[in-house]
Amino acid sequence: MRIYNTMTRQKEEFTPREPGKVGIYVCGVTPYAQTHIGHARVAVLWDVFKRYLEFKGFEVTLISNFTDVDDKIIAKANQEGLSARDIAERYIADYFEAMQALGVRPADRHPRVTEEISEIIKVVSALIEKGHAYEAGGDVYFDVASFPEYGKLSGRSPEEMEAGSRVEINPLKRNPLDFALWKAAKPGEPAWESPWGPGRPGWHIECSVMSLKYLGEGFDIHGGGLDLVFPHHENEVAQSEAFIGSPFARYWVHNGMVQVDQEKMSKSVGNTAAVREVIKHWDPLVIRFFLISTHYRSPLNFGPEELAAASKGWERLVNAKHRLDKVVLVAASGEGEETPEVVAVRQACAECREKFVAAMDDDFNTALAISALYELVRAVNPHLNQALQGNNNYRTAVWLAAFADCQGLLTVYGQILGIFPQGGTVDESDPGLVADLVELLLELRAEARAAKNWALADHIRDRLGQIGVEVKDTPSGATWELKR
Repeated sequence: MRIYNTMTRQKEEFTPREPGKVGIYVCGVTPYAQTHIGHARVAVLWDVFKRYLEFKGFEVTLISNFTDVDDKIIAKANQEGLSARDIAERYIADYFEAMQALGVRPADRHPRVTEEISEIIKVVSALIEKGHAYEAGGDVYFDVASFPEYGKLSGRSPEEMEAGSRVEINPLKRNPLDFALWKAAKPGEPAWESPWGPGRPGWHIECSVMSLKYLGEGFDIHGGGLDLVFPHHENEVAQSEAFIGSPFARYWVHNGMVQVDQEKMSKSVGNTAAVREVIKHWDPLVIRFFLISTHYRSPLNFGPEELAAASKGWERLVNAKHRLDKVVLVAASGEGEETPEVVAVRQACAECREKFVAAMDDDFNTALAISALYELVRAVNPHLNQALQGNNNYRTAVWLAAFADCQGLLTVYGQILGIFPQGGTVDESDPGLVADLVELLLELRAEARAAKNWALADHIRDRLGQIGVEVKDTPSGATWELKR
């Protein structure tokens, strides 16, 4: 695998810190407004990346935080006459609802800043002791001059960084680029006791502390939006490496921004699209498909035309998967011949395997991976049409095995991308209907076994197992039971 590393500005061979394990930290949201499509792109991408790494055999730990105390949260709370905690809880719940709709699995841990205050104070104190930070009127600032490599992530000079950042005017700061590690309390704001008086953490120190706490020094991948490279991630690098005295993260991975009419989607601009509103008009899986249809480092323009195009492409894959699911359950009418057409479909499957994995191994190129699925569907569709129209030449064991191979690839790769609807599990709300359906499938399985179509027989057993029906073969025939 090769991953583009923002730090080195090139693709690099991916070598994790510990063989077989991958630790990832992705900057999460500041919960003061509804989760929008820009947030969703980050979450969906990293959900797919984690699934692919697990497919490759890695044990993956993904950490993504909530910045649940912040100027914007406080302003929203004051506006509504609520506490900052009330605001944060409301929009954290909104975030999880949006992610569930989009099929994004929760991170392994979602730490919150307000639960890590003591750890943050320890790190800030250590930075002062090491000569990398100083107290000024109840605030604590990181001394940028104490870290000669400042700017190495963004590649900016001090002049460019000062010009490109919103520098806080404070006569107590030694350098305009020095940034806050701890902010002295202001009237009406949440505050915690510290050696420098009551206050709260600065934005940048929070992610350093949480990533180091849950993943350790030199963890594998730090991710986030391209807009975070400077100043947030640049400041994380400086304070973290000043604290631990060694490299902070091995690879820095940044996704491009979601845009509306070629302008960055942003709450400050007012052009955001809340996930809960968009899913009123579009299937959530169409939105997910849209978010991964472009390479993650490229900008992604959001609009009705783009969603319509994504919907059309998504439906093509979903329909092919559905049709293959139907065909592979058909009993074989005979062994059949290994015709050039069968060989061509098998070759299409082999090429799909090679191209999908090659695309994902090359800097998580989901766009090319999806293209590989399109090519497979294009190759199998004419034969699939014949099978569904009742052409017995396409219902032989040879053809059904080829169809099952295609169906298996779409199933596995679709699960990595998370783009296919997930069926419900069997329950006992209607025992008679459940029994009839299962017995029907077992009859089809018995016919497949009699025809020595072992691939189809195993597929029926495995699919039943996935929805909660355990099948056991006995000398007197197959038995089944619902898993408890």
